[in-house]
Amino acid sequence: MSFSESYLGKLRAKVGSDTILVPGARVIVKRDDGHVLMQHRSDFDVWGIPGGNAEEGEDLQSIAVRETLEETGVRIWNLKPFGFGSDPTFETITFPNGDVCQFFAMMFYTSDFDGEPVVADDESKAVEWINPHTLPAMLPNMRRSIEAFQEFERTGVFQMI
Repeated sequence: MSFSESYLGKLRAKVGSDTILVPGARVIVKRDDGHVLMQHRSDFDVWGIPGGNAEEGEDLQSIAVRETLEETGVRIWNLKPFGFGSDPTFETITFPNGDVCQFFAMMFYTSDFDGEPVVADDESKAVEWINPHTLPAMLPNMRRSIEAFQEFERTGVFQMI
């Protein structure tokens, strides 16, 4: 679906670029060798993890599954929550077109997937498996999501970031 057809696109048409509160989900898809699935985002020209915003009638896991497939061509299942991102310092983003969003993102992880990563929409310039210990340039909230997952793996404690 195009941005203008999405819930957020329709809302933007009504409120302009003012700050809106946006629920959504992010996913760490982890391969057996520890590499994580990442996308080179076309909007900011930096890397991030799959995820996105709610459409009407969707639950958080459905968002994660849909967005991962749309952005990377990879189908995922058996998602487990590891954290929640809501710190406005990191989760308030001004997009290149001037739109401002404050995100509230449930963060999931999974090692259950099939398919090969491909650029599956215009939101991604590239899709790759990346070593999480040598991360490329990223949006700060995305980097914090990966760091929260690493802390969750180390401690088993749900991460509020």
